[in-house]
Amino acid sequence: MDEIENFSEKIHEQSNEHAHHMLSEGKEKWVLYVALTTAVFAVLAAIAGLMAGAHADEAMLTQMKASDQWAFYQAKGIKSEMLVTSNKILVAMGKQPLAEDAAKVAENKTEQAKIKKEAEDFQKESVVHSDKHAVLAKCVTLFQVAIAIGAISIITKRKALWLGSIGFAAVGAVFFVMGLL
Repeated sequence: MDEIENFSEKIHEQSNEHAHHMLSEGKEKWVLYVALTTAVFAVLAAIAGLMAGAHADEAMLTQMKASDQWAFYQAKGIKSEMLVTSNKILVAMGKQPLAEDAAKVAENKTEQAKIKKEAEDFQKESVVHSDKHAVLAKCVTLFQVAIAIGAISIITKRKALWLGSIGFAAVGAVFFVMGLL
């Protein structure tokens, strides 16, 4: 993410310097608007980048919680199977199975159902965060493209490119809103 942010900052700085030079000569006032819009795009890209990173982190953390719950689920199942097996061995040896083991197996099965639900909930939450990260990453990319095209419009003195950069930013804004929902 640092590479993207540095790239964006360099382009934004270069276009602002070029715009300042053109404005100081009294040429083409529209360049000021290009500089202002690219500044707004850079701010939105930075915000979206932070949000994308936060969602990526949350996706990883909730997936780790899900993995922990699945391990706990399996441990309960292994404990239950060990109790069942030890009772089978007792029966095979002609001894009476332990009643408390049957109760513990039933308790483990009940706990396993609860643990399974929690693991599945964590997995769903992880997917939601991962999906939001992907949407916000697209948003950042579109804002970066808009900034680059805005800079090119100043250098080449073509207003049509600036309008194109606004179009990319508009699509980026749609992804930004989608990432918020």
